[in-house]
Amino acid sequence: MSNTGTLSIVATPIGNLEDITLRAIRTLKEADLVLCEDTRVTSKLLAHYEISKKLMRFDAHAERKTTDHVIELLGEGKKVALVSDAGTPAISDPGAFLVHAVRAALLEDTLDAHIEVIPGPSSLTAALSLAGVVTDDFVYMGFLPHKKGRQTALKAIAAEERTVVLFESPHRIMKLLIELQTYIPAERTVSVAKELTKIHEAVYQGSAAAIHEAIQKDASDKGEFVVIVHALP
Repeated sequence: MSNTGTLSIVATPIGNLEDITLRAIRTLKEADLVLCEDTRVTSKLLAHYEISKKLMRFDAHAERKTTDHVIELLGEGKKVALVSDAGTPAISDPGAFLVHAVRAALLEDTLDAHIEVIPGPSSLTAALSLAGVVTDDFVYMGFLPHKKGRQTALKAIAAEERTVVLFESPHRIMKLLIELQTYIPAERTVSVAKELTKIHEAVYQGSAAAIHEAIQKDASDKGEFVVIVHALP
């Protein structure tokens, strides 16, 4: 039996708990340790599938210290599963730091381990498929900077001819829609998807101004948002 450690990047549901693969369930059951952003969120998922595992928080505040510990565990032949609160880890997620560090150790030949991905749900691809945009080519920009660099990013979106995909929090979605009204032409279509796969899933499409008005009217600024600025015609 091999003593090679395994880091498994496991995609988990973005809302509906039924959106998980059989392979993801098996991998979580076999893991010696599950790394997660919020142990409370991951505990609910594991309890739903009757999985009992040791959980360790892995977020931006603990990434360096935890990474060293995880590399030690992998060196001992342990199986470590990395999950995010929702969707695919390492996409606008602190898990990217861990994957980078483990891969660096592999390249330096200081670690004997294996990295695997268990693909599954992603709000990025879910929103693009719902919006009905042509996705031969698009730009993903994740979360925009809150302050420094934000105007530069907005100008880059305005200058970009391809479809642009962003993530936004409920605290800043209205601000972003107002900013888009300033930076992009009114005729450029925008799609906003919220609460994907959940009971209040919705997709708004039109001008940034029209979507701002609709969300304000519906009092629908709660939840996580994916914002798509469609490609120029």
